[in-house]
Amino acid sequence: MNSQALMDTAKALAAGGKGILAMDESNPTCNSRFRKLGIPETVEARRAYRELLLTTPCLGDCISGVILFDETIRQTRKDGTPLGEVVIDAAMIPGIKVDLGAKDLAGYPGEKITEGLDGLRGRLAEYFLLGARFAKWRAVIKIGESIPSRGCIEANAQALARYAALCQEAGLVPIVEPEVLMDGDHTMGRCGEVTEVALRTVFAELSAQRVMLEGMVLKPNMVIAGLACSAQNPVEEVASATMQCLRRTVPAAVPVIAFLSGGQLASDASAHLNAMNEGYKSQLPWALSFSFARALQQSALEIWRGYDTQVFLAQQALHHRAACNQAARRGAYTPEMEMMGVRTGKEEDQ
Repeated sequence: MNSQALMDTAKALAAGGKGILAMDESNPTCNSRFRKLGIPETVEARRAYRELLLTTPCLGDCISGVILFDETIRQTRKDGTPLGEVVIDAAMIPGIKVDLGAKDLAGYPGEKITEGLDGLRGRLAEYFLLGARFAKWRAVIKIGESIPSRGCIEANAQALARYAALCQEAGLVPIVEPEVLMDGDHTMGRCGEVTEVALRTVFAELSAQRVMLEGMVLKPNMVIAGLACSAQNPVEEVASATMQCLRRTVPAAVPVIAFLSGGQLASDASAHLNAMNEGYKSQLPWALSFSFARALQQSALEIWRGYDTQVFLAQQALHHRAACNQAARRGAYTPEMEMMGVRTGKEEDQ
């Protein structure tokens, strides 16, 4: 394990007020999104869309790293250039999703465990040769009646820690993503309680597996009420609750926290990130960044819809969303910025 290289990569992912573009959707998930917009569900359509995203002019000014899917890191743009090289040429760092998805957790009805540890050491070595320098593993924690259970939280935390240790052994910075889902009618307070338990458990397991905290990225949810909750809290309350939770649980050695956006509208995710940086940035030991998927992509996808003639406008929309979130990292985002970009569709992000 090259500790210095891992620390340098983790710092680079947080540098320049930039964030991470998550475009690591599995093929079934990508096809599902295409289906809703009438886009052909083909290998070529997926390749063309990924090329559109990665060749967006000046994207590297706002984005430090890109999380790819297995299919994507093996694809090329039309001129034959591997997409991993396209990422590097745009001054961004290639990353890779390595988990195999959330499956039913045996003995725990309604709860999930993320799989993919079998054979992971070999896959990580291959991804390193393909150019990846960081990886991502997502665990999902659902809030509901009598859940999450301690068994579910512990099982996912252990898997995250084993994955992280294997990543660092292979020279890849692990993004550790314990996501408490927004699905449900739970309150912001309940989300905070579950998130705090989950993060405490994850960091205990990371310590037990001797994961070097300086060479990792934490990708947590924000502390926010469930989508079906009747009481949705103001931006400032979400920021305060999230900061309270993270300051109680995340060691200072972690260099960067890159939030996921969950089920939030793209503009809401930007506003929440902005409020945290504006109100708390000078008091925190770690950088507050973003690792968004649909909060960055959705407007571009809705504009593109599979048409070559729409590529330029779609790329404008992607860059606009990336710039909004870069501003939020500085605490300089305002709702008025939403009117400065190109047409952004429904701004949905989940």
